Amino acid sequence: MKVVTVVGARPQFVKAAPVSRAIRARGQEVLVHTGQHYDQSMSDIFFEELQIPHPEYHLHVGSKSHGAQTGEMLTRVEEVLMKEKPDALLVYGDTNSTLAGALAAAKLHIPVAHVEAGLRSFNRRMPEEINRVLTDHVSRWLFCPTETAVRHLSSEGVTEGISLVGDVMLDVVNFNRKLAEERSHILSELAITPKSYLLVTLHRAENTDDPARLGAIVSALNELTMTAILPLHPRTVGKLEQFGLQITNPNVRVIPPVGYLDMLQLEVHASKILTDSGGVQKEAFFAQVPCITMRDETEWTETVELGTNVLVGANSAQILEMVEQFTVDFSEVPAAFGDGTTATQIVDILEKEL
Repeated sequence: MKVVTVVGARPQFVKAAPVSRAIRARGQEVLVHTGQHYDQSMSDIFFEELQIPHPEYHLHVGSKSHGAQTGEMLTRVEEVLMKEKPDALLVYGDTNSTLAGALAAAKLHIPVAHVEAGLRSFNRRMPEEINRVLTDHVSRWLFCPTETAVRHLSSEGVTEGISLVGDVMLDVVNFNRKLAEERSHILSELAITPKSYLLVTLHRAENTDDPARLGAIVSALNELTMTAILPLHPRTVGKLEQFGLQITNPNVRVIPPVGYLDMLQLEVHASKILTDSGGVQKEAFFAQVPCITMRDETEWTETVELGTNVLVGANSAQILEMVEQFTVDFSEVPAAFGDGTTATQIVDILEKEL
């Protein structure tokens, strides 16, 4: 069994890690990094700490318009596939790298496996939504994290090749949580104690590219009375400057982006999490921390239905109200994302069929 895995950003390397370990224990994997997102934190330490294999190919595509970036990745991934001649191509999530990898393989008649298949926000203005829909419709294996994802595919007429395997991020969090406790010193470095702070992340284009939405979120942050830790993405910093917005509240501690283990520690020990990230919503669920999502919709509808996550959009009043009032009794919340054996299930299916 020879599998080419295509990833394009640090979060995808994190997702791919348990599956890569399982593939390499039983077959051959060729890991391709498109370079869609340049990330300084992806140093040797990143790969060593999380026990992630280094990519065999780095395509260095970099930041471009959606069309130019996807087109260049399509060309470069195709070259890799023609050279490596794998039995299958494996992609994750919803980035341009995901779509480019899937299209390149499909046109070469190499079967595609899509991890996190069936997710839908039903907002076609999001490039991620276009990427995930198109990838699902050219994939032979659709590895769904939830029953909701299976239903989404069925409603689109996709009924073959679907496997409900749970969420690979649960595998990741289970594997890395102990590592984070042992190796991360972020709480002592920031002089904060567990459950004494809010964790905030803010990076999604629908918020940062819209001055009204970004302004409303900043307004809410400037009124917080509890300590809030905000690892701020450089792109968001640039947008704040562009729109003349400032976080002036001394309770909001803006810090540079942190590594995965530090982020996991901050999530696990937060009192509440405010975010516009899809991945952080799930990690909050796994860490049993109430999540306040600054978006109008979410792919992870289960977290909202189970009462662990609330959508507040970019409404200042709602953000502040939920910070004060939103609580969750996690003892009453059932499991919704599998049992933490997703990577093994994926490789079992691929090995059997290849």
